[in-house]
Amino acid sequence: MPTTDTEPAAAADAVGHEAREARPSAAGAWLRFLRSELRLILGRRRNQVGLAVLAAVPVVIAIAVKVADPASGGDDATFLNQITGNGFFVALAALALEIGLFLPLAVAVLAGDAVAGEANVGTLRGLLVVPVTRGRLLAVKYVAMVLGALLGVVLVAVVGLLAGAALFGLHPVVTLSGTTLGLGAALVRLALVVLYVTAYLAALGALGLFISTLTEQPMGATVGIIILSTAMWILDSIEQLHWLHPWLLVDHQLALVDLLRDPVYTHDLSLGLLTDLGYVVVFLAAAWARFAGKDVTS
Repeated sequence: MPTTDTEPAAAADAVGHEAREARPSAAGAWLRFLRSELRLILGRRRNQVGLAVLAAVPVVIAIAVKVADPASGGDDATFLNQITGNGFFVALAALALEIGLFLPLAVAVLAGDAVAGEANVGTLRGLLVVPVTRGRLLAVKYVAMVLGALLGVVLVAVVGLLAGAALFGLHPVVTLSGTTLGLGAALVRLALVVLYVTAYLAALGALGLFISTLTEQPMGATVGIIILSTAMWILDSIEQLHWLHPWLLVDHQLALVDLLRDPVYTHDLSLGLLTDLGYVVVFLAAAWARFAGKDVTS
């Protein structure tokens, strides 16, 4: 019968339609969870104060250089000594200075709140009852942390550009190789610096997320991350430990200056990104392994 022949096809179409409807629904739920997490991060007063501190650093740098030596020609190759000749370098100097303390501190605070903070105030159990799988919870927490780190880095760069433009003006950029880039090309290089710094913070965030799963005290997790970050910078500065340096997350982070060469020197940049990726893979896996068996019922 014709009707009988069409029933399986109709049923298959119905199942396919339901599957297609379910996929956007799952993706939509994931995005809603992520938006909720981002609102939580941006709504916390301490995070708002932290963003204000990050934004204040390039302003302080620009004012300090302007007041200290307003007529300097800036012939030296360092970013600070080139600021008076071109306000573009305020953003780079601020990022280079903040990558050692303020930006890692911001990530440490976010990581401490991610799991340990939720466990401390008793909301972690509620999140898992919704229901949200533990893997999805960690994924959303991590993505929100990386987006928060990106926001902080972009804020530093943008405020640095605005402060530099206001006090010194923006001009074509002389690279560390001695060639000159137009302002548009220089802004592309700055965007790459922002992404490179964010990749480092994403790797630090993966380490921080793992530490956050080990405790229910967010301050303890934050302090632990800062101690590890600072220790890596110290160890990386000791020449006698050169055999250890390639394993340290911070070893190639100042290679961001290579993005201001013409052509870009990619060797150290590539090593830095590979190190970042290694930390992300290892510590996200460790965080999941720890959190998957973590008792959050009490």
